[in-house]
Amino acid sequence: MSRPAPEAPKDLHEWVSFEDPDEQRTWIFDVSFLLSSWTCIYGHGCQGVLTGPAEELEQGCCSYGAHFTDDADVARVKAAAETLTDEEWQFKARARQRRGPVKTERDGTRVTRLVDGACIFQNRPGFPGGAGCALHRAALNRGVHPLELKPDVCWQLPLRREDLVESTGWVTSRISQWERRHWGSGGDGFHWWCTEEPEAFVGKARVYQELRAELEALSSPEVYRLLADYLDGRAGRVIRLGSPAVRRR
Repeated sequence: MSRPAPEAPKDLHEWVSFEDPDEQRTWIFDVSFLLSSWTCIYGHGCQGVLTGPAEELEQGCCSYGAHFTDDADVARVKAAAETLTDEEWQFKARARQRRGPVKTERDGTRVTRLVDGACIFQNRPGFPGGAGCALHRAALNRGVHPLELKPDVCWQLPLRREDLVESTGWVTSRISQWERRHWGSGGDGFHWWCTEEPEAFVGKARVYQELRAELEALSSPEVYRLLADYLDGRAGRVIRLGSPAVRRR
């Protein structure tokens, strides 16, 4: 009697790795996610990251503000905030009253301030300039990529880069999708998280194509070219594993 084929883990992902042509570094990429049709559905079904569905608030993943990565990150966002107009940024006056949009926590962590339960840069529904991140909207209006104005963690989402430095100095860098667990215990309380829900996998392009600028910034243009050439070459001849979020349908 033949045995039934073993069931694959529900969270199975496929990865690809290669060495950086210019650095002592190995890159590892989550192929399952990069070849998926994930796309940001802010304003088109995004339920937000509160403890229950809150699509009507249009806060997306901005309910808790942004944590900055370093001094350059803080400086870029502060400089960008100075260029925003009252028509672009709903809480510009509030930021002036609070000595700017950035605050330092007791442990030294620097974050964007919160206003009425969300990031100070988050324009609310009904604002004439449009709901959503003021920095993001301003970048699009000015014809520049949002990563030039937004905090690092904001433009990188849903991508996540982790670096492991070996004793020899060799670095292994992994780029994958951001998941609930990456938020620590707080992520367990999210009612909804876009990379784990099939509703967000409705894009017309693959993630590696749609997020080219972000991937280049997280690695390099040359590394992205190597990655894209490999993924382009797979089209039509290799069966993709697919994202776990889509496989659960």
